[in-house]
Amino acid sequence: MKNKISTCLWYDGKAQEAASFYVSLFKYARVLSSNPMTTIFELDGHQYVALNGGPMYKFTEAVSLMVNCETQDEIDRFWSKLCDGGSEGQCGWLKDKYGLSWQVIPSVLGSLLTDPDREKSGRALQAMLQMKKLDIAALQRAFEGK
Repeated sequence: MKNKISTCLWYDGKAQEAASFYVSLFKYARVLSSNPMTTIFELDGHQYVALNGGPMYKFTEAVSLMVNCETQDEIDRFWSKLCDGGSEGQCGWLKDKYGLSWQVIPSVLGSLLTDPDREKSGRALQAMLQMKKLDIAALQRAFEGK
């Protein structure tokens, strides 16, 4: 491993399958090594260890992976693939088929929600709170008061 810090993800016998699935979704992704206990993989420069640890621990929403998307097509693609076999949540959150939580968000979201004009940012926030999969155009319309 080249990074000092990596994230260990605990699976119940599906570590290699999960790692292969995640690697298939990202352009800059690869499996670095694999054995029956662990699979080390990289997504956009971040290293993860998928561990076949057994059934005693489950993922919770307390930890999620965030995917920053530039376009609605990108949001739609990640949302569709990650939700397949999983479940939708509110405000761009979802759980994949392995139980791992993800946030699929537009990269513009931060600037919309932190704009110094509190009325504009408040409208964007209220719009976001009504959504599951985030809609960039709808967020921008709300921000602009349209």
